Amino acid sequence: MAQDSWPSPGHNDRAVTDSEYEKMAGRFSDDGVDGTPADTQVVTAGSGLTVTVRSGVYATVRGHAWYSGTSAVTLTIAANASGSTRIDWVVLRLDRSDWTVKAAIRQGTAGSGAPALVQNTGDTGLYEIPLAQVRLASGASSVTVTRAELYVGTRVRPCTSTTRNPTPRPGEMGFETNTGRTVLWTGSSWTTLFDNSGVISVNSSLSTWSNETESVLEARNGSVHLRMGSFTRTGGAFTGASTSRLPVLIPGDYRHPSRDQYAICYISGLEIGRITIYSAASTTPGQAFLTQHPDIHTGDSVLAGGISWAVS
Repeated sequence: MAQDSWPSPGHNDRAVTDSEYEKMAGRFSDDGVDGTPADTQVVTAGSGLTVTVRSGVYATVRGHAWYSGTSAVTLTIAANASGSTRIDWVVLRLDRSDWTVKAAIRQGTAGSGAPALVQNTGDTGLYEIPLAQVRLASGASSVTVTRAELYVGTRVRPCTSTTRNPTPRPGEMGFETNTGRTVLWTGSSWTTLFDNSGVISVNSSLSTWSNETESVLEARNGSVHLRMGSFTRTGGAFTGASTSRLPVLIPGDYRHPSRDQYAICYISGLEIGRITIYSAASTTPGQAFLTQHPDIHTGDSVLAGGISWAVS
C-alpha cells in the first residue's frame, strides 16, 4: 500500500472517517477530564443503587469530546447478593460501534477487586478512562464512591524565565530556553524540576582576607550545593566577640529566599567556627560572615566546609 495522509485533497476528497479522525486526534490532547483534582468530584453517590455524574463537565477520550450536559446524569449500579463486596468503575467510554463517548459502568466481580478497564486499540471495540470507583457491599442498598478522575494533562511549553505563561494550570510545565530550567506550576507557585547551573565561582575580593582555594557552587534541580574554599586573614586581628565578612558572595538567583544558612569551618590552632550565609531577605543578602570563632590573628587560616539549600 502506498503512503497516505489526511486530510488532503488526494485522500477521499478531504473526507475523514471516524477511525481516521481518532488516529489523527487521539494525541492532540491527553485522555481525561478538563480540570484538576481541586475541582468538585465528577461522580458522587446517588439515591439507593445509583451514582450521579455532575453537570457541566467536559472531557476527551481518544480525541473525542464529551460533555455531561446541563443537568446531572444518573447511572444505575447492579445489585450485589454474592456474599462479597464488589467494586465497579464509573468510566467514560468511547464505543466505536457508533463513535460516541458516554459515562458508563464497568462492573466488577465480587471479591476480586476493581476490574480492568477496557482500552481496545484499532478501529473497533471500546476505550475507557476512569472517573470513580464504586464500592458495593453484599446486600447493600447504597453505594460508596471514591473519586478517581483522570485529568487532561498539559504539555511542556517553551518560554524564557520572564515569559512564563501568566495564567498557568496546575501541572503545567515550561522549559526556559534562556536558563535551561524545566519548571512546574503547582497551583500556587513555580517550582524547578530541573536545572544545571554548571560550576560558578563565588569568590568576592576583600582587602582583609585572601582566597587560598576557590569557592564554587552548583545548582541542581532547585538545590544549591556550595563548596567554600579556604581563606587567610590579611587584615588586623579581631576578637571572638566580633564578626567578619569573608570573601564569598552568593549570586541573587542562588540565595535562599528567607533563611540564613550555617556552615562549620576549621580555624588555625585546631579551632572550630561557624560561617553564616545570609538569605535574600536579610540586609546583607548572599554575603558570608565568620560569626562564631576564637580570636583571629593576622595570618590565621579558615577552612570552610560544604553546605546545600533549596532555592525553589
